[in-house]
Amino acid sequence: MSSLEISRILGNQIRKLREERHISQQNLAEMCNVEKSNMARIEAGRTNPTLLTMYKISSALKIPLAELVDFEIDMEDNNNSCHK
Repeated sequence: MSSLEISRILGNQIRKLREERHISQQNLAEMCNVEKSNMARIEAGRTNPTLLTMYKISSALKIPLAELVDFEIDMEDNNNSCHK
Protein backbone atom coordinates (compact mmCIF):
# COMPACT_ATOMS: atom_id res chain seq x y z
CA MET A 1 0.00 0.00 0.00
CA SER A 2 1.41 3.38 -0.95
CA SER A 3 1.77 6.36 1.34
CA LEU A 4 -0.84 8.12 -0.80
CA GLU A 5 -3.34 5.34 -0.14
CA ILE A 6 -2.63 5.49 3.60
CA SER A 7 -3.09 9.28 3.54
CA ARG A 8 -6.46 8.82 1.83
CA ILE A 9 -7.58 6.23 4.37
CA LEU A 10 -6.52 8.52 7.24
CA GLY A 11 -8.29 11.47 5.62
CA ASN A 12 -11.47 9.46 5.21
CA GLN A 13 -11.27 8.38 8.85
CA ILE A 14 -10.91 11.99 10.00
CA ARG A 15 -13.85 13.10 7.81
CA LYS A 16 -16.04 10.24 9.08
CA LEU A 17 -15.29 10.99 12.73
CA ARG A 18 -15.81 14.73 12.20
CA GLU A 19 -19.14 14.24 10.44
CA GLU A 20 -20.35 11.80 13.14
CA ARG A 21 -19.86 14.65 15.61
CA HIS A 22 -21.61 17.20 13.36
CA ILE A 23 -18.53 19.41 13.22
CA SER A 24 -17.87 21.43 10.09
CA GLN A 25 -14.49 21.26 8.43
CA GLN A 26 -14.06 24.98 9.15
CA ASN A 27 -14.81 24.50 12.85
CA LEU A 28 -12.44 21.55 13.15
CA ALA A 29 -9.70 23.57 11.46
CA GLU A 30 -10.25 26.42 13.89
CA MET A 31 -10.21 24.07 16.90
CA CYS A 32 -6.88 22.67 15.66
CA ASN A 33 -5.43 26.07 14.78
CA VAL A 34 -4.83 25.08 11.14
CA GLU A 35 -6.03 26.66 7.91
CA LYS A 36 -9.29 25.29 6.50
CA SER A 37 -7.49 24.60 3.22
CA ASN A 38 -4.95 22.45 5.06
CA MET A 39 -7.74 20.52 6.80
CA ALA A 40 -9.35 19.98 3.40
CA ARG A 41 -6.05 18.59 2.04
CA ILE A 42 -5.71 16.28 5.06
CA GLU A 43 -9.23 14.92 4.63
CA ALA A 44 -8.69 14.47 0.90
CA GLY A 45 -5.48 12.55 1.55
CA ARG A 46 -3.39 15.04 -0.38
CA THR A 47 -1.03 15.75 2.53
CA ASN A 48 0.37 13.89 5.50
CA PRO A 49 -0.47 15.56 8.80
CA THR A 50 2.25 15.73 11.42
CA LEU A 51 1.88 13.80 14.63
CA LEU A 52 1.16 17.10 16.41
CA THR A 53 -1.64 17.91 13.95
CA MET A 54 -3.11 14.43 14.35
CA TYR A 55 -3.00 14.93 18.13
CA LYS A 56 -4.81 18.27 17.78
CA ILE A 57 -7.45 16.65 15.57
CA SER A 58 -7.99 13.77 17.98
CA SER A 59 -8.23 16.21 20.91
CA ALA A 60 -10.74 18.37 19.06
CA LEU A 61 -12.81 15.28 18.25
CA LYS A 62 -12.47 14.18 21.91
CA ILE A 63 -11.04 10.78 21.01
CA PRO A 64 -7.77 9.03 21.78
CA LEU A 65 -5.12 9.47 19.08
CA ALA A 66 -5.17 5.68 18.61
CA GLU A 67 -8.82 5.84 17.49
CA LEU A 68 -7.89 8.32 14.79
CA VAL A 69 -5.55 5.79 13.21
CA ASP A 70 -7.66 2.72 13.99
CA PHE A 71 -8.06 1.32 10.49
CA GLU A 72 -6.89 -1.83 8.75
CA ILE A 73 -4.01 -1.80 6.30
CA ASP A 74 -3.21 -4.94 4.35
CA MET A 75 0.53 -5.17 5.01
CA GLU A 76 0.94 -7.99 2.46
CA ASP A 77 0.12 -5.47 -0.27
CA ASN A 78 2.59 -2.94 1.15
CA ASN A 79 5.35 -2.54 -1.41
CA ASN A 80 7.11 0.11 0.69
CA SER A 81 7.58 -2.03 3.75
CA CYS A 82 10.19 -0.97 6.31
CA HIS A 83 11.23 -4.61 6.52
CA LYS A 84 12.79 -4.77 3.05
